[in-house]
Amino acid sequence: MSGLNRPARLNRTLLGLVGLVLLATGGFAVATHFGKLTVLDPGAPLVPGTATPPTWAWYVVAAVALVVGLLLLRWLAAQLTRKPKTHTWRFETDPGRGRTELAASAAVAPFLAEVEAYPGVHTAHATLAGTHDAPVLALVLNAEQDGDPTEIRNRLDAHGLPRLRQALDLDALPVTVEFRFTPRTGARIR
Repeated sequence: MSGLNRPARLNRTLLGLVGLVLLATGGFAVATHFGKLTVLDPGAPLVPGTATPPTWAWYVVAAVALVVGLLLLRWLAAQLTRKPKTHTWRFETDPGRGRTELAASAAVAPFLAEVEAYPGVHTAHATLAGTHDAPVLALVLNAEQDGDPTEIRNRLDAHGLPRLRQALDLDALPVTVEFRFTPRTGARIR
């Protein structure tokens, strides 16, 4: 997974651990029930006492289980989101004479170097996705605490993005910009 989605590795690890614990618990219960494991008596009650709980308790347990299950499904679905797929752009004017290929990461590298030099920007990551006919740029900026997102966005719109469109020979380039703030403030030394 990319550095653009750092919590994903932790989330997948936690989901895997929870899944393994649930599988182990279910396997233990099934093996004990069928007598393959003799750690517990399969005929022993699970809790002391034989009185059934009140009816409202079953509804509460079912409602809590449903809510927890839906939250876990939402968490699992969030793990499937990925950054846009990049392509190698091919420029063919005369296929008989050859072709020119441009990796999307190479196309945005000078743009990222320029954006990282903006005041208030600590680091920048970009993904140029799509084809040359339908490009999309996903930009993630780690801004310093004293950085002004409005000023950074204005500078992007006035200088950075027009230069990138001109370099890539594009009339339009849809862009999504995500700002993240770092605890760092002030100027940095490079």
